[in-house]
Order: sequence, then C-alpha cells, then structure tokens
Amino acid sequence: MCFFISFMPATFWVILGYFILFSSTKAEGRVKTLGQALAIWAFIIAGFILLAGAYVTSTGMCSMDMMGECWNRGGA
Repeated sequence: MCFFISFMPATFWVILGYFILFSSTKAEGRVKTLGQALAIWAFIIAGFILLAGAYVTSTGMCSMDMMGECWNRGGA
C-alpha cells in the first residue's frame, strides 16, 4: 500500500524536474547547467521516494497496514 502512495510525491518531483529541465533549455551558460543539475536531482529524489515505498512495503513496515489492523480490532 505504501508503494502506491509513494507515487504521489514521486509524480510531483518528476513533474517539477521536467519543468526545470524544460526551462533550462531556454537559458544559456551557468543557468542552463544549474537547471540541468537541479532537474537531475529532482529525478533522483523521485526515484528514491519510489525505492523507499517499495522497501517499506516489502519489509512490512508500512504504517497504513498497521492502522488498518488497529481499526479492524476496534481500537488500541
């Protein structure tokens, strides 16, 4: 479940990275280089978010599952 929820912030970072990359194509010099570097970092952050979601889901540390079990038991 956490893996699918991690798609929301990852999508935000991918869109942000694409916007930065697109904007940097219109610039010149150091601004273009900085924009490309920032876009790459945004893509890397998106990848790490997906990896973290996959790790948390595969190890069973997903708090969403724990909250669901607590609600099904009727409390604490």
